[in-house]
Amino acid sequence: MFRRHLKRVLLSLFLLLVLSFYGFAGTKTLITGLRCLQEEGKLKVLVDLQTSSSFEYKVSFLKADVTTGRPARILIDICPAEIHRGATRTLEVGTPFCDRVRLGQYDRGTVRLVFEVKGEVEVKVSQEQSIHQLIVYVYPKVLKDISKNTLSTSPLPSFVLVLDPGHGGKDPGAIGPTGLKEKDVVLKVAKLVKEKAEKQLGWSVYLTREDDLYLPLEERTAFANQKGGDLFVSIHCNASYNKETRGVETYFLSFTTDREALRLAARENGVPPSQIDALQLILYDLMLRAKVEESEKLAQFIQTNIVNNLKNNGNHVKDLGVKRAPFIVLVGAKMPSVLIEIGFITNPEEEEKLRDLLYLDIIADGILSGLLDYVNTYIKHPTSKRHMNGKG
Repeated sequence: MFRRHLKRVLLSLFLLLVLSFYGFAGTKTLITGLRCLQEEGKLKVLVDLQTSSSFEYKVSFLKADVTTGRPARILIDICPAEIHRGATRTLEVGTPFCDRVRLGQYDRGTVRLVFEVKGEVEVKVSQEQSIHQLIVYVYPKVLKDISKNTLSTSPLPSFVLVLDPGHGGKDPGAIGPTGLKEKDVVLKVAKLVKEKAEKQLGWSVYLTREDDLYLPLEERTAFANQKGGDLFVSIHCNASYNKETRGVETYFLSFTTDREALRLAARENGVPPSQIDALQLILYDLMLRAKVEESEKLAQFIQTNIVNNLKNNGNHVKDLGVKRAPFIVLVGAKMPSVLIEIGFITNPEEEEKLRDLLYLDIIADGILSGLLDYVNTYIKHPTSKRHMNGKG
């Protein structure tokens, strides 16, 4: 009797393990292919996928091991995932910075993609859900020469940049289909730009809010003026009733008859669309004193650099261009000022990208490059101008 009971228990456990295994396996992402291309000095690797559920990937680095002769490696772990039996496992690429790409089943639920690299390299990963691909770019790390990117060999420590992460606190801004909040995304981007501008350029950078704080629109511009800002950038995510709408656009303060620009201005200003025409008239006198022309040029540089940086890192992006609109947050700024919409958080694909810190880092690099291009082109003697204005 005891043996019969034990046999039933063991059989039940076996069936449970089998069912749980197949239940888990059914949710795995299947890696079906591995291909590589070379684009403008970068190695582009396409990982083809079959998946009906979400997966995660983690990027890590291993230094070269001189004792065993093993090269430095970039590791990308994809989980939960398994390799299709017909998938390519090894690619000999032979670039100056990467010799080989390998694909292996690290454990039952993890696929590991390995890049054998030489020298200092950078890696960018993006997930293209619409075409079921993971796209990996690997390329040599190029340190920016500050002496060439600024107006002198010193990094302009007295140059002041003010960044405004939109919304905050009780005002979440736009919310994506799965609950991602605009206020959280733009704060991450602003902090990335701040860190880069301080470390790479030696600028003084201030954020209108450092955490999840509500701040009225007019106080943000007042803060920029108080800090003696040379440039003011307000960062936002866009929204649309049409979930297919996507893209990046940059605004400067001016009048417009564009219905979509007015709709967006009404949303960001927190007023009904019916009041926006009256608001434009009220702004007229203030606009005469605003740095409209300088702001338009700044917007052009930032828009171009964000779009190009995203494209160069393998991202499909729609360039919506530079536009004008009456944004309250830009009113009264005593310096060139713009408002950036870094993507439509209401678009499911763009919302997913806006969750990715690597994607946000690419946007932050684009913003910084745009700012730097503007400074190099139009701000000829920033320090002497500051002293003339009593800013020392």
